[in-house]
Amino acid sequence: MKAPLRASGAGEKKEMGMRSPGPSRPRGGKKSREELDKVVARARQTLDERMKGYREQSLRIHPWVCARCGREFTVKNLHLLTVHHKDHNHENNPPDGSNWENLCLYCHDNEHRRFLDYEEGAGAGESGERRKPATHKPFAKLAELLKPDKREPHESS
Repeated sequence: MKAPLRASGAGEKKEMGMRSPGPSRPRGGKKSREELDKVVARARQTLDERMKGYREQSLRIHPWVCARCGREFTVKNLHLLTVHHKDHNHENNPPDGSNWENLCLYCHDNEHRRFLDYEEGAGAGESGERRKPATHKPFAKLAELLKPDKREPHESS
């Protein structure tokens, strides 16, 4: 429930208990030159810090195309392009980008799922464990069942 309105001064109305929003600014909501300089300096610093990251380095080095499916990206949808570490080691970030490839979200998820599947299943054989080969033969008696004299006659309706 909102606080009741009360008159304050010449025809102005304020809600009780509400503070004014931040420091006062010159009329028209314009920022001072000093405030603008601070905003620009902060934006430049943020950009510099971001450009140090491996994603930004990869986006500068490699084309904005998924290395698997070939989907092309623009500034509008660049957030959907990810950087994949080929050796799955996120600490291995060479400056030449040789351990990176740009992948769309879908191909990146698929690549990591394939790697996890390999580790969970196929990778087990490397440790010396051998699985027994399958012995069941589901079609062993199929030829016998398909012989004309063995088939049951269909009932006509």
